[in-house]
Order: sequence, then C-alpha cells, then structure tokens
Amino acid sequence: MGTLLDGIASPEDLKKIPRERLGELAHEIRCLIREVVERNGGHLASNLGAVELTIALHYLYDFSTDRLVWDVGHQAYTHKLLTGRRKAFESLRMMGGLSGFPNRQESPYDPFTAGHSGTSISTALGLLAGLERAGEPAEKPPKAAPRVVAVVGDASIACGLAFEGLNHAGVLKKNLLVVLNDNRMAISGTVGALGKYLNTMRTSAAYNEIKRDVRHLIDSVPVLGQRMEKAMERLKDVVRRSLVPGWIFEELGFRYFGPVDGHSFDELLEALGEIRKLRLEQPILLHVLTQKGHGDDEACENPARYHGVSPAAAADGKTSEETPVNGKPSYTQVFARAITELGRAKPEVCAITAAMCDGAGLGDFSASFPGRTYDVGICEQHAVALAAGLAAGGMRPVVAVYSTFLQRAYDQIFHDVCLQNFPVVFAVDRAGLVGSDGPTHHGVFDIAYLRHLPGMVLMAPSDAGELERMLRFALTLEVPCAIRYPRAAVPETRAGSDAAIEMGKSAELAEGDAGTILAYGSMVVTALEARKLLAEEGMEVRVIDARFAKPLDAEMVSRELARSRWVLTAEEGALAGGFGSAVLEAASLLGADARKVHLAGIPDRFVEHGPRSELLGRIGLDARGLADTAKKLHQNSRRKRS
Repeated sequence: MGTLLDGIASPEDLKKIPRERLGELAHEIRCLIREVVERNGGHLASNLGAVELTIALHYLYDFSTDRLVWDVGHQAYTHKLLTGRRKAFESLRMMGGLSGFPNRQESPYDPFTAGHSGTSISTALGLLAGLERAGEPAEKPPKAAPRVVAVVGDASIACGLAFEGLNHAGVLKKNLLVVLNDNRMAISGTVGALGKYLNTMRTSAAYNEIKRDVRHLIDSVPVLGQRMEKAMERLKDVVRRSLVPGWIFEELGFRYFGPVDGHSFDELLEALGEIRKLRLEQPILLHVLTQKGHGDDEACENPARYHGVSPAAAADGKTSEETPVNGKPSYTQVFARAITELGRAKPEVCAITAAMCDGAGLGDFSASFPGRTYDVGICEQHAVALAAGLAAGGMRPVVAVYSTFLQRAYDQIFHDVCLQNFPVVFAVDRAGLVGSDGPTHHGVFDIAYLRHLPGMVLMAPSDAGELERMLRFALTLEVPCAIRYPRAAVPETRAGSDAAIEMGKSAELAEGDAGTILAYGSMVVTALEARKLLAEEGMEVRVIDARFAKPLDAEMVSRELARSRWVLTAEEGALAGGFGSAVLEAASLLGADARKVHLAGIPDRFVEHGPRSELLGRIGLDARGLADTAKKLHQNSRRKRS
C-alpha cells in the first residue's frame, strides 16, 4: 500500500489530500528526510522544523504561478519532496543528484539558487516588482502580479541585507508576504537584541489575546480638538509599542500577523488563508513559531549538533564540522587548539564569529575567554568592521569565518581593515572545495579577492604544524593577514617544513631535476603524493611549499624559472586571479620566461556538489591528476629541446 507522499508528483496532488490527513503526511516526510540524511548527510534539524509550514504554504498557494523564495534554503527538503522531486530525493547531495539547497536548474519551483543568509526579502521584493512590470509599458501602472512569499529565519532576519529589504519593502508598498520562521536558532542559538525582542513576543501568551482588543480600543477612542488629537495619537503609539506584538515591523510599514504555532495545521492554514484573501498595498509579515528538529527527540534536544550531519556522524549526532575526517583531526580542530593556547598567552587576542562559533573552531576559546569572544550573528559585514574597531582599540582580533561567507564582507575588508592597515587576522576556514554543500559553499575565490588588496598578507599551511606557526606569526604582524585552510583532515605525516615562518619565504620539500611543482596550502600534500607516483616511473620532480601567495617568494620564482624546464603551480582555488596568476605576474616583472609556468586549480566555472575527493579528481587536482599534468609538461619540454 502506497503512502500519501508516494502519491504526490506535484503540489496539485497535495491539494487533493484532506486537511485532517496532513499530519500523517508530515510524519511520512519527517521519516524520509531522516532516512536520507542519515545515509547521504545534510541539514536535518532545520528541515524537520519546517515541515508543517512548507506543507501549508503549498496547500494554499499555487507556486507554479505564485513564487516561493527560501532564505538560505537549508530547510527546503520538504519543498523539494512536494514539487516533483520525490523520486530523485534519494540522490540528495550525491554527485549528479539533487542539491541540498534550492536550485534554479532543478525545478521551476526554485526561482533562485540559494545557500547564503539574508537574501530572500530583497530578491523576493525585486521578483515581485519585476513580475508586475514585465511586458508593461513604463507609463502604465503595474499589473496585478502573482503573490510572492519569502521564508526567512529569525537568525537570518537580523542580517543587514534582510533589514535593507524590509526597509525598502515598507516604502514600495508591495503585496509581499514575509514568513518569519522563528525557531530561536541559527546553527546555535540566535544572538542579538532582535532575538531578545522576538523571544519577548514568543513568551507572552497575552499578546495574541489582546492584539485585536488593543487595535479596536486605540482606533475607537473619540478625540476632541486638535491638541487632544495629537495627544491621543501619542498615547496610541505608546500603547501599540507596549502591548501589540510586531510593532517594530509595523513601524517599517508591514502588516503584522502572529505569532502562530508553526506545527499546528489549524493555525497555519487559518492565518495563511486570511492573508491570502488580502490584496493590500502593503507588505505582510507572518510570524510563525517552530521548533528546530521537531518530531525527532534527539534533534530537538541537540538542534545545533543535528543542524548539519555527515553520513558517518548522523547516528551519533555529531555535526560534520565537529567530526574528525577518517579519524584524523581536521584543520578546524587544529586551529581551535592553537587559538585557545594563544589566547592564554596573549591577553590582547580576541575572536569574532558570525553565528559559527563551534563550526569555525571557537567553542573552546569562547568557553575560556567569554569576554574576548564576539558572536555577532549572521552579520559578516559587521564582524569585519567590528574587528577593525577592536584593532584600532589595541586588541589583536582574529575573525574565524568560512571562505564563502567572508565574501559577504568584501567592502569592510577593503575599507575598514586594509585601507586603515589594521592588524586583523582572518582565519579562513573551508577554503577550497567543501563537498556536498556545492557551489554556494565552495570557498574557491578568497585568494583572488584578497590578493589584490594593498597590504594584505596571504598564507596557507600544508599541515598542522604550519597552521599553528602561521597563526602565531600572523599575530606578530602590524598588517592585515589571512590564513586559508581546507575542510579536510590534516596530513598523517608532516607535509611542510619545520622551518620558522618568514615573511614571503617558501620552503623546498623535495629535490628533482625533471621540473618543479610549486604548491600552495592544501595542494602541498597532493604534490608530494604526485611526486611519489612520478618517482615510480623514474621521474624526479622538485616540490616547493609556497606558504605565501602574498608577498610571493619572488627570489624562489626567479630561481625555479632559471633552473627548471617547467613550473606547475597547484592551488585549491580559482585560477582567475589566484596563486598561479601571482606566479605569472612575478615572472613577467622579473623578465623571466613565463611560458614555463603552467597552472592547476579550479577552472572558470561553478563546481557542482559531491565528495571533495571526487571533485578534486574530476578537475585534475588529485595526486594522479597532478602527476599526469607533470608528465605531459615534461614530455613537451623534452620534445622542444630535441
């Protein structure tokens, strides 16, 4: 006998299910999500908490003509299941399978490919305005557009971009619906003053009971005379602010509804049904209270630990960020140990995270030095500007952030840190390919977008010892500095040199006369493995650990181009503007033969999701790929000489 979910090939099939059976459907969906995530890895708690809300939205709206925009999108698994992707769901996050986030290439029900926080309100507002104007002459009033719904979390709505969208929506007066999915969590608990305000609204049971009465009362009080009218308006404003929930949104021009129970179909369908009938010249915000991990006792008890789980870790509730890779410590764990030790030795060291305290390796530092740890929420721009201020005040700030999220703070890196030449250290985690989270999370652009900023120092370690020494060295500098490291285990054996870190100096790791592999960061151990493969075929290559992308070891580049037949640069970053480009630039400035330089790195395209090792192999950045490239270079150089 088939399940309710098996009978849903599109949202139209969902609408045929009786309302009283929607709870049964929600249970089926939770069971399937848990089953697939345990096998494939993925975001668990966030999806379990949004099941009823997603069903209710698709039950009442027609998103083949209306539009549904997800913020981040790590809670959209139910949405995928209801929009024709049930059969493909078993391939979630697998190579060639469904993305773990909304994806425009997958379905017309995904208007945007999304994976970063805070974007939904702005993009939904623009989408609504575009749909109104599409095909209409500029002088004509806009036509009635399809309804557009943006779903945003209580952590994401605190982003600067989300507030910018709220601010503009209030003055554009569009019939936009913003659903605030309030579960009191980012990955860990929501932080900040807005979170405290929302918590006040959640915990006061009287709010919903008095809301209509207060509105009626303040709007029906008679006024006598102009002075009395002004006084009453001031009194009404005080009463609204004191007793009516959501006044902060109403002050921004929204009509506020809620809070409603996000796991009650009765409340959800009633509220959404009432809102759907309205055609206001005003945006609407529906405040929905949900529980992260709802329906799963373990995920409810530890929603942060079950936010994102790897296949191997799902059973014991460890997140993929916390789990050692193949039993070996990760670079994140090495950073965590090093920053905590430096915090003990240097009271001026402080740490900043943007809602990623545990994921970025600051859990122990935060526990040891709570007064020197700043979790700013999902606000990377603020995190970097705050770091600039801390540096100006005499502290030594370390911003621990994933590469893909540091992109969000580019202007602050330029304007507030580099332009001022403040000694801020950026610990850039997840630099390179990150695996199943895919193109929204691959950290492949940081070398290129940081390298051209004047004064910035760029380093990348090849093993645990180098990471520790680089962090210690960075905290002695009086200039901005970034250290990038991958989502990977540190090598079992020492990959780099034990030599002290010197500004702009590389380290030669292996001799050879066939040619040179000049590797940066995570590619050093790969280059050494490639060298072993080549040695088995009688070909000895030199391997150099570049250590620095900026300042580059120009003396080493000059020497290698003079004595080597070819130089192959290897980096786990975008080729355009990356480490290899720096080597070519240096060769040009030195007047050396730049034709000897060949680049291996991330090609000029967005890389799909899949296991990191497989992705690296596909683009020739595994040991076999580097070895094959080196052999071709060697053969070509021998032909030219003959």
